[in-house]
Amino acid sequence: QVQLVESGGGLVQPGGSLRLSCAASGSIFSIVAMGWYRQAPGKQRELVAGITRDRSTNYADSVRGRFTISGDNAKNTVWLQMNSLKPEDTAVYYCRIRGLGYDYWGQGTQVTVSS
Repeated sequence: QVQLVESGGGLVQPGGSLRLSCAASGSIFSIVAMGWYRQAPGKQRELVAGITRDRSTNYADSVRGRFTISGDNAKNTVWLQMNSLKPEDTAVYYCRIRGLGYDYWGQGTQVTVSS
């Protein structure tokens, strides 16, 4: 059973930075895409950033220019570098890795941006 383990969340002041990591506990083959999503209280889960097998990336308008997604298919790991954090970035962040015949989600890591 493959599990995605996230780390790097926490409390940070506005303008600060965090780096989220997500690693698969087992071997994954034929990755199609990896991504980060977030869900704030009372809101729907939304895509923050995604990266495909050919390294194409996409970002939510609200984070473009501040967040950077990167991934290593060989290591089954995806990262999210978050800079210039704002209070509205506060949410539970989830990683996702999907491929041929599978779609794995992490358990979520809390990010709180507050002074």
